[in-house]
Amino acid sequence: MDTAEDADSYDAMDHSGPNAAFIERLAALGARGRMLDVGTGPGHIPVLVCGAIADATVVGVDLSKNMLRHAEKHRAASPHRDRILYRFADAKGLDFPDASFDAVFSNTILHHIPDPRPFLAQAYRVLRPGGAFLVRDLFRPDTPERALELVRLHTEGADPVQKELFRASLHAALTPDELRALVAELRIPAEVVVDTDRHVSVQIRAH
Repeated sequence: MDTAEDADSYDAMDHSGPNAAFIERLAALGARGRMLDVGTGPGHIPVLVCGAIADATVVGVDLSKNMLRHAEKHRAASPHRDRILYRFADAKGLDFPDASFDAVFSNTILHHIPDPRPFLAQAYRVLRPGGAFLVRDLFRPDTPERALELVRLHTEGADPVQKELFRASLHAALTPDELRALVAELRIPAEVVVDTDRHVSVQIRAH
C-alpha cells in the first residue's frame, strides 16, 4: 500500500460504513483525551474522531508517505485541523514514551504487517493504564471462495484495483482464533470480538 497508485485507490474507496462503526465502538469503549492512531493511512479516522469526541486530540502515524499525503489533505480541509497531527513513523517501533496516550486505536492495518507482534506490543506499551484500546482488522475467511463472495458483497461500485486490494487484504489477515492466541501470547488484557462478516476487534474498555 506504499505506492502512490495504491494510496490513491484506497483513499477513493467508500469506507464510510465501517469507519462510522469504528468510531461508534471507540466512543463506546470510553476513548477520550490524547489519542494515537497507529497506521492512520489516508487519515479519515482522526477527522471523524475529533468530530465525534469533543475533547479528543489525535496523533496519526504511518510508514507510507503517500498515505500521509492524503491524510494531510483531509486534515487541512477539516474544521478540527488544529487537534490532529500526522507523523511518519513505524508502528513496530513507536517513538513515544510508555503510557503516552489516553486511547490507542488502529483500523485495518494489522494484516499489512508480516509479524504483528511488535505492532501490538508497541500499541499497548504507549497506552496509559486505564485507557481505551481498539485494534480492528479484517479476518481471513475459511476458503478462497468465501473471500470472493465477500468481495462481491462489499465492493459494489469499486474498480478492479480496489476489488483486488480488498481480496488480497482478506487473504493476508489473521483468523479470530489466531488473533486470540497472539493477544494471549503478548499478555495484553484485551477482548477479541468478531464484529461483522469480515471484521474483528481487539479491545479494552477505559476505566
